[in-house]
Amino acid sequence: MNESPNKRAIIVGIFIIVGIALLITGIMIIGNVHETFKSKIKVVALFEDVNGLQKGSNIWFSGVKVGIVSDVKFYKKSQVEIIMKVETNAQQYIHKDAMVKISTDGLIGNKILVIYGGTQPYAQVEEGDTLGVEKTFSSEDMINMLQENNKNFLAITKDFKSISNKLAHGEGTIGKLLNDNTIYDNIGATTASLQLASAKAQQLINTLSIYSAGLNRKGTLANELVADTIIYNSLKVSVLQLQKIADTASIFIHDLKTAENNPNTTVGVLLHDEATGIHLKETIKNLESSSKKLDQDLEAIQHNFLLRGFFKKKAKAEKK
Repeated sequence: MNESPNKRAIIVGIFIIVGIALLITGIMIIGNVHETFKSKIKVVALFEDVNGLQKGSNIWFSGVKVGIVSDVKFYKKSQVEIIMKVETNAQQYIHKDAMVKISTDGLIGNKILVIYGGTQPYAQVEEGDTLGVEKTFSSEDMINMLQENNKNFLAITKDFKSISNKLAHGEGTIGKLLNDNTIYDNIGATTASLQLASAKAQQLINTLSIYSAGLNRKGTLANELVADTIIYNSLKVSVLQLQKIADTASIFIHDLKTAENNPNTTVGVLLHDEATGIHLKETIKNLESSSKKLDQDLEAIQHNFLLRGFFKKKAKAEKK
């Protein structure tokens, strides 16, 4: 009888101890108290605006939770210092050039920190390191940006409306082009002229192509002029001779002009001395008169009875 109450007390005590152990375990699981016993390192990040981030927020790296925010406090004038406790088992994967940004946890919207980036050339993060941060846009910033974009879109709409009205009323170059058929016809005529010019240019190109093909055809004058060095040298010599003749003629004309301007030379006397000119004309007249008299004397000699037979024989011989 005395043993029964003691046994019952022991059993109740055991149930109470088990219940307390289960309660403590549940509290630790729900409150993540077990995280407290994990080895961690301190890492710092400086933000201009934490956008509602609080102490105890989770830290994620590559989709894995690697720590929590241990403290949020002001730094200097306007910055906010975030103290992060990162598990040492993730330390080897986080490098010193990694970045930190504020994000949200799923649909609930709880603020979290995300560590991303980092390259192999940089060493792994160590106790007390400060990581770079990425500027994040808050909902207010996004709303302000949307409002600014709406203003810009409204201004563009107004400008487009003004431009469309001007086009409809035929204002400006494009408006006249759309509404004035004369300008359209002129452009069409210009296009036709350009097409004709293009066709003629194509014909010219074809002609030049035929000519160039003729230059390569052996036996033609053009090919010989281009390829035969003997003909080229002959032409070169001929050109040089013509040049010499032209130079000689130029010198002769210069000397003639010089003699013409000098009254003491023969040419100068003939051109400037009137008396000499008159005397020369009389001399020429006398020569013409003497020539006529000589013809008459020769005619008389041919009819002379002494020489008549000689001239007849000569005439017969010329006929034979």
